[in-house]
Amino acid sequence: MRRFLAAAAALTATLVLAPPGFASSSASIAALQVSLRAHGLYTGPVDGVPGPLTRGAIVSFQRAHGLRSDGRVDRRTRRALGALGGPLLGQRELGVGAVGWDVSALEFQLVRFGLPRASVDGRFAAATAAALTRFQSSVGLTADGIAGPRTYRALVRGPSSGTSARRHVVRAGEGFYAIAARYRVDPVRLARANGLTLASVLVPGQRLALPAGARVAAAAPAGTRSSAIATAVRHVVRPGEGFFTIAARWRVSPWDLARVNGLTLSSVLVPRQTLRLPAGAHAVAGALPASRESVRAAIDRWASAYGVDAKLARALAWMESGFQTDVVSGVGAIGVMQLLPETWEWVDAMLVGHPTPRTYEGNVQAGVRYLRWQLDQFGGDVRLALAGWYQGARAVREIGLYDDTKQFVKVVQLLYGTV
Repeated sequence: MRRFLAAAAALTATLVLAPPGFASSSASIAALQVSLRAHGLYTGPVDGVPGPLTRGAIVSFQRAHGLRSDGRVDRRTRRALGALGGPLLGQRELGVGAVGWDVSALEFQLVRFGLPRASVDGRFAAATAAALTRFQSSVGLTADGIAGPRTYRALVRGPSSGTSARRHVVRAGEGFYAIAARYRVDPVRLARANGLTLASVLVPGQRLALPAGARVAAAAPAGTRSSAIATAVRHVVRPGEGFFTIAARWRVSPWDLARVNGLTLSSVLVPRQTLRLPAGAHAVAGALPASRESVRAAIDRWASAYGVDAKLARALAWMESGFQTDVVSGVGAIGVMQLLPETWEWVDAMLVGHPTPRTYEGNVQAGVRYLRWQLDQFGGDVRLALAGWYQGARAVREIGLYDDTKQFVKVVQLLYGTV
């Protein structure tokens, strides 16, 4: 018992005091959200963020149970929450079949190791064990799918930073495609070699086994240009190009590109227009705008990665942009999936776990992941998920579908299977 208490004390201190990261206080908030959701009081995502929905739900729960309604989660409140109100993470060994607050907190941290967010429910199932074994393998523990003192201590430390000739240590902002490109391997093979899928979230410091044949591209000798243009100051717009296409080619921010030319992302570009490029712009010579076939392939790829019907994702994307990569709406929605910048940032932070590239590929990834989230919110109901996409999930629940939302949903459903 003493070893569990020591691990629990260390883990609890980290969860309360550490900044957001591998083991942060958000795990406790996520456990609270799971408990409140089980009581029918919390309808938001299990995201570990102590926002107004979470606080409102806990205050309502405390009032209903005759507790001091101050929004603080003390022992009495957790006891009243029932089976999902305790014990704290680290106080007991966890395996398949366990239920409790500690399971929810553990599951929330295992999202970074491939556990679907929809599986964060406080019930230790086979999916929980699979994600736990991936974490244990990443830190050099026996991958038995059982959480005990050594696993809890590893959660406090975070993934090991050790490397070997056949491993890669994930850096901030990296995903499967960036790592696969560096080692010239297929991203699907890279994910499979680690027991993951392309939908799994990678965390800085995580160690990945590299597939056979992985090799790093040799660096070009100093002073050479190869096929890359070292720097550039101007770009002449080609037919079909927009800010995002040009920015992706020159590896600069589309917002910076618009700003240095005294424009906004909603400004219209015309062929042969000359644009100034931000400092440090460089590109591979001959890069061309993405074709609609490339966009379609990207939608299919990310739909497969996130378990979304590709026909549905394509219909939604076509409704939003016609597969055009540089469309910017009057309210600032961007790209193929017409994401508002703040929505894109939210998806990166809460659903993907790292910044997606500000390219058409990143826009598609974030958009399809957001569609997956909407489907999860409404139990797979396509009509309500599309409505949530258009007017917001909360508004759909509290108000119902607006007339223009019904029309939007109808058109997307008509497009299904035609694009």
